[in-house]
Amino acid sequence: MQNTLWRCLIVLAATASAAAAQLPAQVPPSAPQVWTWDTVKDKFELNNPTLLAGQLNIDELKAEEITADLRPNPDFTLTADGTQIVPYHSVWEPFAGTFVSPAVSQLFERRHKRGLRYEVAKQGAAIGVAQQSDTERTLIFNLRSQFVSVLQAKAVLRLAQTNLEYYDHVLQISRDRYQAGDIAQIDLERLQLQRLQYESDLQTALVNLRTAKINLLALLNEHNPVDSFDVEGTFDFSDSLLSDDDYRKDALDARPDLRAAVLSVEQAKTSYDLAEANGSTDPTIGVWFTHNGSFSNPDAYNTIGASVSIPLRIFDRNQGEKLRTKIDIDRQEKLRQGVETQVYSDVDTAYALVQSNINLLTPYKKKYLAEAVHVRDTVYFSYQHGGAALIDFLNAESDYRAVQLNYINLIGAYLTAAAQLNEAVGREVFP
Repeated sequence: MQNTLWRCLIVLAATASAAAAQLPAQVPPSAPQVWTWDTVKDKFELNNPTLLAGQLNIDELKAEEITADLRPNPDFTLTADGTQIVPYHSVWEPFAGTFVSPAVSQLFERRHKRGLRYEVAKQGAAIGVAQQSDTERTLIFNLRSQFVSVLQAKAVLRLAQTNLEYYDHVLQISRDRYQAGDIAQIDLERLQLQRLQYESDLQTALVNLRTAKINLLALLNEHNPVDSFDVEGTFDFSDSLLSDDDYRKDALDARPDLRAAVLSVEQAKTSYDLAEANGSTDPTIGVWFTHNGSFSNPDAYNTIGASVSIPLRIFDRNQGEKLRTKIDIDRQEKLRQGVETQVYSDVDTAYALVQSNINLLTPYKKKYLAEAVHVRDTVYFSYQHGGAALIDFLNAESDYRAVQLNYINLIGAYLTAAAQLNEAVGREVFP
């Protein structure tokens, strides 16, 4: 009986081992990818549909340069004449007596029309490149702002987790005090009810972090799960700020929209020169060959000829286009002045925002953060020893949370303002 029982146990163990061997191995979840700002920026430039479409527009403009640089095609004309009915046969004989005259003509453009057309197209491509850089400048600001939003959401989440852990520690001590009869039941219940606020802060922070990540993925045109990546970067401020004039000078050199406006003025001037050139006459020179070209001259069996055609610019001398392009030079210059004024305004506004945030953050870092911790710990110690009421501790804890949260939000506002200053200058002056 015992031998039979042992055999059954051995068979069951072997069966279980075989079944376990057939089960798929548990694959540990892969760690999320960590993206820095440089990684996010590279992905954005590689995948963003707006940037990719703008690059195709530049390729189209460069293709127009090829068209503008082409010479006019020559014309080939083939003339057949002299086909007739032969009288003595009284029937029509195809091609009897027909002579053929091929001719070639070529339009010759004067006053560098082709060169001017090519220059206008080339300047148009340069304007397109500057406008593409300006579009990228604006999109990079949006990307940087969203990247900062993720960092800010992570900081708020860490604060919510820390606050909840601290408050759970306070609750545990309060429960022990209640068991020892040191505090009333109503005080313990009020403390336990206050925990709902910390739980709500934590859940709100989790949702905000996921939302910020989703928005970042949308800008990157990525379809990865939200939990498959994380971002890291410096979430702090620096009080090293150059003068406003330094950023203004950098902006005049770096802003792509201002560069596009300057190039538009140059293109308008070239377009005016082209309009002047188009008002001139262009001769068309032709040559031809005729076999049996003149019946009145029996010696003219094979002849060649030439012609020159010159349009008479009596009425149409391209007056309207000359006037339009001349006016357009002034218009583009006014637009350039407007863009330059906007550059100064953008830099001054962004500079004021950064300076304001630095002025607010500096006392927080030097004074208010430490004071909030000191007040909370002091009031809690006093409450534990009967020197302060429960409401005093709850108020001190609420003030601590508000100060910490305000500090995080101010850093987020500072980093966003720094990104705005980067956008206003046209390059990264804040890493």
